[in-house]
Amino acid sequence: MKLLAFNGSPRKGWNTATLLEHACEGAESVGADARLIHLADLNYSGCTSCFACKRLGGNSYGRCSIDDDLTPLLAEVEEADAVILGSPIYLGTETGLMRNFMERLIFPYLTYSRGANLFPKDIKSGFVYTMNMKEEQLADTGMQSRVELNECYMRAVFGHAESLLSCDTYQFSDYSLYESDIFDAAAKKQRYDEVFPQDCEAAFQMGVRLAQERIKREPPMPVL
Repeated sequence: MKLLAFNGSPRKGWNTATLLEHACEGAESVGADARLIHLADLNYSGCTSCFACKRLGGNSYGRCSIDDDLTPLLAEVEEADAVILGSPIYLGTETGLMRNFMERLIFPYLTYSRGANLFPKDIKSGFVYTMNMKEEQLADTGMQSRVELNECYMRAVFGHAESLLSCDTYQFSDYSLYESDIFDAAAKKQRYDEVFPQDCEAAFQMGVRLAQERIKREPPMPVL
């Protein structure tokens, strides 16, 4: 069993990467081969809207035609049994690193028809989000809707999707060094010490779940 985790944060040792590391450990605890890939290490672009992946009879039908650092990884996803995407939230959405990756990962498999998508099998997928906003702000900011939309697209391609949201995260090791007086640094540190370990355990358990039994594909979602 093979699980791939993709870190969409430019920080390789902070909240998002830490949660993904725990997810990989969870998968490994039940015998999976898990690997964490940092998207910040790669040179790639988002979708260029060439539609080669939709051209009937074309050489790139059902796959992205762009040749860059993502190309071998996208091929590797087809050989995997589970994938986890992880991203902090910047300006209310995933990072540019993650968004570009999602366009290249998801769009080629979606079709403008009523038939099934083009991904070759059913696998499990998860999304790990880290963010400064608090749980009670998710609905008012539209973040909950965004989480649900991403799940819809991932479910349409892979057959399964779930999400883990780590809220009110600790951004700096020393808040006094940054312009950040809207935050209570002591409260942030306390939450990091008390709640973030629970998020790490939740990520570990996500890795366990995704590394276990296969799932039944749900109805496809049309391209929007």
